[in-house]
Amino acid sequence: MTHPRNPDERKDATMAQIPTTATERCPAPPPGSRGIDEILAAARARLCRLDPEQAHLACRAGALLVDIRPAAQRAAQGTVPGALVVERNVLEWRFDPRCAARLPQAVDYDVPVIVLCQEGYTSSLAAAALQDIGLHRATDVVGGFAAWHIAGLPTLGPTPPTRPSSAAPPVTAGAAGRSAERPPGGGRGRGGRGSGRRGGAERGQAGDVPAGEAADDVGGPVQA
Repeated sequence: MTHPRNPDERKDATMAQIPTTATERCPAPPPGSRGIDEILAAARARLCRLDPEQAHLACRAGALLVDIRPAAQRAAQGTVPGALVVERNVLEWRFDPRCAARLPQAVDYDVPVIVLCQEGYTSSLAAAALQDIGLHRATDVVGGFAAWHIAGLPTLGPTPPTRPSSAAPPVTAGAAGRSAERPPGGGRGRGGRGSGRRGGAERGQAGDVPAGEAADDVGGPVQA
């Protein structure tokens, strides 16, 4: 028996004995289901994807750049000046012209929306979802914010985390009780004037909407 002559060869010999494909341990998928790689490829086949430079030029010409990353990711990585922040879990409600919770920018189905996530995976699925509701010009940025930053295009941040103020007054029991009685979204309950679309999600910021429980931007092989 011959032994590997150096550490790299020993490592290769060890790795050769370990199963390398997930399919060897994966249960049989249900009939008709699709893996995420297939779903992603199908979504991208429908899009005219833009590299960061093309997306930048399109925005200067009037396209709408929409950042769907969660707040923690934007704070940690940075943002694009002028991008509209609409987190993934409310994206369709904010851009469907038929929806009462739509943004003012969602005037019709011809709006040129360019979706931006961190590395260009979740954005492809999101842009395809916008096409499903009729926004036929929706697309995304290849490589996401990471590629935008590497290309030297305008960015802001990242934002350092803020510490809670030690001088903040404690929440009183009465205030806590009143807060707990309010319906989701900060309304007044039973159709009061404060209920509805004004609750926590105006002007492109994320908030809760009925059935809007999609995941945050965590897709892709290396996206966190």
